[in-house]
Amino acid sequence: MPATYRGRIAPSPTGFLHAGHAATFLTAAARAHAAHGQLIYRNDDLDQERCRPEFTTAAMEDLRWLGLDWQEGPDLGGPHSPYAQSERLAFYLDASEFLRQQRWIYPCSCSRREVASALSAPHAIDEEPIYPGTCRPSQPTEFPSATRGVNWRFRILHPQQLFFTDGLRGPQSAVAGRDFGDFLVWRRDGFPSYQLASALDDSLMGITEVVRGADLITSTFRQILIWRALEQVAPAFYHCNLLTDAAGKRLAKRDKKHALRTLREQETRDWPSILLTKSLASRR
Repeated sequence: MPATYRGRIAPSPTGFLHAGHAATFLTAAARAHAAHGQLIYRNDDLDQERCRPEFTTAAMEDLRWLGLDWQEGPDLGGPHSPYAQSERLAFYLDASEFLRQQRWIYPCSCSRREVASALSAPHAIDEEPIYPGTCRPSQPTEFPSATRGVNWRFRILHPQQLFFTDGLRGPQSAVAGRDFGDFLVWRRDGFPSYQLASALDDSLMGITEVVRGADLITSTFRQILIWRALEQVAPAFYHCNLLTDAAGKRLAKRDKKHALRTLREQETRDWPSILLTKSLASRR
């Protein structure tokens, strides 16, 4: 691990956190502690339609209850403030303009449903289909100069093999242009996609290792392309096993049974150690 380890937890306040979130965040905290590093709390609150202040407060309360401690965040401040993505739009706009000038992105007028999903992390069960290139221009000179008021996609010029080594799963590979296509990085309503905001913030905040769920591995490949286009070095990665319910289904925020609020009400003090043990279990 790097000499100065910086990890992060980045909950999205669109509902109450559940046991699956807790397992991942506990793993992130454990890895930061083992490396004698720092843990940063970032509030990924770009989805203005679903994010709520009460969920932001609840997330911090629930994670403190689990025993997590962070050194930078919305409640503590730090050298990379602000730590709420809704307050960092100027950074994202600058990055998107750089990508436009370098001809990495192009305007897109495809469906509202597809564009709306770009604010949230695309988990394995709701990955967008391969983009057929409907709006992709034939010549870079066709790109307009304005970034606002237009949807923008990352341009995958040709199929290319991507690699990274995961801290848990070992070597990973994908072919951009085959396993995933041109993806959204900016919405016409003035908000960046999850892919751009997450990648840029991890770079600007000096994150050395990203710990998140295994269902976001494809997102990692997309973000590797963004880091390269922004001329930044990608961090290391550790994709955790996912917790599932008795039927083998991935936990969801709408399921109150597995919410941390519910576990707190039950005063189940052993849950933090149980969740961490499950998260660090043998790979699936």
